[in-house]
Amino acid sequence: MLDFDHCWQALSDRDSSFDGRFVFAVHSTRIFCRPSCPARRPRRDGVSFFQDVSEAEAAGFRACRRCSPHGKSLAEQLDELVIAACRLLDESDKPMPLNELARRIGLSSSHLARAFKTRTGMTPRAWYAARRRERLETQLPNTESVLGAALEAGYGSTRGAYENASALSPAQRRRKAAGETLRYVISPCPLGLLLVAASSKGICALLFGDDEQALLDELYSRFSAAALTADQTGLGEWLQAIVAQLKEPSRAAQLPLDLRGTAFQQQVWQALQKIPPGETRRYGELATDLGSHARAVARACASNPVGLLVPCHRVVGANQALTGYRWGVERKAALLESERDESGA
Repeated sequence: MLDFDHCWQALSDRDSSFDGRFVFAVHSTRIFCRPSCPARRPRRDGVSFFQDVSEAEAAGFRACRRCSPHGKSLAEQLDELVIAACRLLDESDKPMPLNELARRIGLSSSHLARAFKTRTGMTPRAWYAARRRERLETQLPNTESVLGAALEAGYGSTRGAYENASALSPAQRRRKAAGETLRYVISPCPLGLLLVAASSKGICALLFGDDEQALLDELYSRFSAAALTADQTGLGEWLQAIVAQLKEPSRAAQLPLDLRGTAFQQQVWQALQKIPPGETRRYGELATDLGSHARAVARACASNPVGLLVPCHRVVGANQALTGYRWGVERKAALLESERDESGA
């Protein structure tokens, strides 16, 4: 049974996540469309909602040629084309010019550039560079030299491997980051177990879980090049502040953070920190504010290494659906309920 109020909201927002779940028909034109159709929004009293295409056709309406409700939406088609472009870049042994990539995909250069940036948060050139660096970092621990790893990853020399590097150089990563030590502490909390890890700059990981070893494994997978050392005493005050926030959300912990991510991820994480306790935002809303795509925002939220302090739990799907959460939907629901109870929302 369709909820017409929710359907109208999805139509008004042109929410593509509802495509395939219903169609709406405009009485004056006798045309039915997807919720995400870019055509001018009709009047509320001039539309009907149907569960599928066949119902709309049986009622005497015809399909919109602009949004093609019979087949894949334009957004879905662009998703597939961007995925194909990513595969081409991953398989290429050298950077591919945008015009060549666009020709092989079947889009104009400008159209591909916009669609690619919207869905991945990167340009095709930045994607290729990031993937090549990922290959380099995978190779470094198992090779005899930085040069060998660089050549295997697709660099012409070690010079390219050292250019535009992150905080750790390739040589440091190969030596398991001998120059950097992360301190961590694991403690019980209202949501199970809590792991907090910090660098010299601030908290770089805040993870929830039920098993101590699983938490350590996740920390190591995120910072496999670093030396890890337990520090119950040194991190005690920060831990207390975080647990206090879990119990009383209004007592927000004001702690230094060391957030490591791409420029787009940092942009999303900053936006998350502006959402007040007791409130939520939809992925689509954040995407609109950032000039991006809901899927790219969702990926940035999923890669957030600092739960609670960067509150990705305050981002929900359409109709306030909790959707996924890296540390379990139950924890997400508990965090939101606690914040709403305290704020009276």
